[in-house]
Amino acid sequence: MRLLKFAVVCVAALAICGCDQGVLPESADSIGMEFKLIPAGTFTMVDGGEAHEVTVTKPFKMGVHEVTQAHYEQVMGVNPSYFKGAENPVEKVSWGDAVEFCRRLSDLPAEKAAGNVYRLPTEAEWEYACRAGTTTMYSFGDDDSELGDYAWFLENSGTKTHPVGRKQPNAWGLYDMHGNVWEWCQDRYGDYPSGSVTEPTGPAVGSARLIRGGCWFFTAGYCRSAYRFGYGPSNRINRTLGFRVCLSPYGQ
Repeated sequence: MRLLKFAVVCVAALAICGCDQGVLPESADSIGMEFKLIPAGTFTMVDGGEAHEVTVTKPFKMGVHEVTQAHYEQVMGVNPSYFKGAENPVEKVSWGDAVEFCRRLSDLPAEKAAGNVYRLPTEAEWEYACRAGTTTMYSFGDDDSELGDYAWFLENSGTKTHPVGRKQPNAWGLYDMHGNVWEWCQDRYGDYPSGSVTEPTGPAVGSARLIRGGCWFFTAGYCRSAYRFGYGPSNRINRTLGFRVCLSPYGQ
């Protein structure tokens, strides 16, 4: 198997936005959700198969945190979560619920006026943002004994979710990319492509949707940057399922 490599091609994008590689600009939307600008770049995806190179051609904004119960209820009017807590990630949401949240958030008057369009990240965007320039098993390295500094998972969670942002962020300022709740992605679940791809959006057909990141109920291996799993998109009874959102560049 080809060794995992990661070559982030982001200097030009960072120069355009006037920031250093280690300090990505931050913004907030009309309901207080925070976002980091993720630069364009190229990296390698592999998990149990042949590696393939992926290019993300445009910068995009990624949610700093998983969507909280407070933000979900503000937009959707309900809180389906089992583990109640305003700052805890929302859970027990289906893929369709997450997509509907993005639609309703995009339709808020302030967001429409700003031309903002919210959506779930693609699987490639999610892993690219999670890795934050790394080629290791986790965004902080290969030693899973350090995972507790960055993630809520089976060994330290007390079998429940926790408020977002209480662990260390990755190098791009994103919290809980490992653990707390699984995060829905846009893509259908399927085999990786065999060659290099640009802006992949997953298979055109398939019954399952991608979830990433591991959760409070799973062991360290499931929280790896590369680990992927397919799950039925209509399932909303699982208290391990949440999501975070992206803000598309220029409202696209």
